[in-house]
Amino acid sequence: MTPPVNAAELLARGELTVRGRIREASNAALYCTVSYDGQDAACIYKPVAGERPLWDFPDGTLAQREVAAYEVSEATGWGLVPPTVLREGPYGEGMCQLWVEVAPEAELLALVDGEEPGPGWKAVGFAEVGEGRTALLVHADDERLRRLAVLDAVINNADRKGGHLLPTGEGRLYGIDHGVTFNAENKLRTLLWGWAGEPLTQEAADVLEGLRKGLAEGGPLTARLEPLITGAEIDATRARVGALLASGTHPEPSGEWPAIPWPPV
Repeated sequence: MTPPVNAAELLARGELTVRGRIREASNAALYCTVSYDGQDAACIYKPVAGERPLWDFPDGTLAQREVAAYEVSEATGWGLVPPTVLREGPYGEGMCQLWVEVAPEAELLALVDGEEPGPGWKAVGFAEVGEGRTALLVHADDERLRRLAVLDAVINNADRKGGHLLPTGEGRLYGIDHGVTFNAENKLRTLLWGWAGEPLTQEAADVLEGLRKGLAEGGPLTARLEPLITGAEIDATRARVGALLASGTHPEPSGEWPAIPWPPV
């Protein structure tokens, strides 16, 4: 397939053809192709009709929050979420996201012996690996992951697992599966705790300042989020951005709930 010139337009306007189902997904996730104006691409279509209700995310839909995460990602300028739109499909309204081919040799997470990470790695915590053994869970000290950790703190990602990290052969890194985000209560659960408590980079601070302006009343990002998440969730997003700027540091686990999602991968 030829790469799309305008992926968002292709996803929004193209003809969706279902090719199969992603069986390991907890909600309905369909592998599709989309065609429009001579362009073709592979994509994932997640119809709202296939979502399982979540008691702690009673408002809106997983699909809407996935699109909202893409909008915030685009506002950062980092492009960390694949192009994602809300559209009608063969099974009703749902999220449609560009399919990303992963570079299998890329190593972002590892379990290592010892109590300290090696050069180029950041410690997450200890994990049981069977037969009474523990190992240190580490992630790469990678600027792309660090940007994603900032994005997750902004959108309040409750489920940043290893399988949601998609490195590409071109050196890009994408994050996917953002259906449990934007809750008004703090629910950050992630494998990317390696920078917890460390100062934000100047780049991150500049990006957060841009988000604060975009999230102002009547701001462009606010306008894009209003059809997707609640007013209380937008207010909470503003507050998280403000708190990050005020602290100048990456957030730390609160200790009030498990900080790492399960299963972690």
